[in-house]
Amino acid sequence: MNKIIKIAVDAMGGDGSPKKVIDGIHHHYMNNKNSFYKIFGDEKKILPHIKRNLLNSSFEIIHTLDIVKGTDSPLEGAKRGKNTSMWLAIQSVKDKKSDVVISAGNTGALLVISKLNLKMIENIDKPALSALWPNKTGMSVVLDLGANIECSPKNLIDFSIMGASLFKSLFQDDSAKVALLNIGSEELKGNEVIKETYQQLTQRDNHDFEFKGFIEGNQLMNGDVNVIVADGFTGNVALKTAEGTANFITSELKNAMTGNIIGKISSLLNFSNLKKFKERLDPRLYNGAIFIGLDSPVIKSHGGTDYIGFSNSLNVCNRVVGGNLIEKIRKNIKWCLELT
Repeated sequence: MNKIIKIAVDAMGGDGSPKKVIDGIHHHYMNNKNSFYKIFGDEKKILPHIKRNLLNSSFEIIHTLDIVKGTDSPLEGAKRGKNTSMWLAIQSVKDKKSDVVISAGNTGALLVISKLNLKMIENIDKPALSALWPNKTGMSVVLDLGANIECSPKNLIDFSIMGASLFKSLFQDDSAKVALLNIGSEELKGNEVIKETYQQLTQRDNHDFEFKGFIEGNQLMNGDVNVIVADGFTGNVALKTAEGTANFITSELKNAMTGNIIGKISSLLNFSNLKKFKERLDPRLYNGAIFIGLDSPVIKSHGGTDYIGFSNSLNVCNRVVGGNLIEKIRKNIKWCLELT
């Protein structure tokens, strides 16, 4: 029998919540009967969206009226107190009542409140925000996506170890191949931090991953590597650029296929291929960023996603817990320290 994974859910964060969140739970539950949902938020707003197919034994509502607003600064969100749905959900993980926490709410507040409640994994200095991106051959883990604007070589090495551990947790049969995002592939390119990181990763036995050197922005989707490491500034710019490009392509393709009679006929003839193309670029399929480096997994769902996207981020919760992410990071960090 599979272990029941207890997911602490902040039901009040993000656009269209709590309906979107509860609908996402229903959608997720249909294929994940080994999940138990601890739902934090306004019970009067949550209950109308609970449907009969969600068994009473599969969820619990922890009532609170306090919420972190999307417009709050990270500090304002934290100052709203310990009775917000976000704080209580994170507290549940801290107290070992849940295995993982998820929120579609305020990203900055989620990171700050998580850092206030949860400890860092031993010998990790900074947590990173990581996510999944599609590539030509499968999926890549990319980090940091905005949690740390400035990073030292040690931080980037830690991100490499944590990113590889995350990849192995999600894709247990594949090998992790790590690259540093840079402005060129030559050793002499980049700032001093990234060049020093390159030298250290090249000279050490990296144990759980293969170091592939530098990667440029136009190579991110090639699939030659599957763990891409950057400081938070560079990673966030790359993320927003990729999202904008995907939205532009799908929008322009839709206009071309529906703008005139020839386009409409062409779209009908190529319906199957167009559907596959659209699904490949659908951001909902890759929803669920991970705050990695804390001693419990924290998952961030995009605030603007719909219930399908939220359901997919719940899948990420199951996979990181089932893949023993935290223990993998602890083991790999310890192993690397023993070599130094």
